[in-house]
Amino acid sequence: MLNDEICKLRDKLNESILNGKDYDTIYSISIELDELIAKFYREKIR
Repeated sequence: MLNDEICKLRDKLNESILNGKDYDTIYSISIELDELIAKFYREKIR
């Protein structure tokens, strides 16, 4: 489930980059994606 969220957010980030969205939007999505990935690995270690 968390993996699905990561994939959706990664797609959203890629789409934002390809469509030339502003830096703040891309940065915000990137931070959110980083947090989800960190959460995924924290749960995997347990």
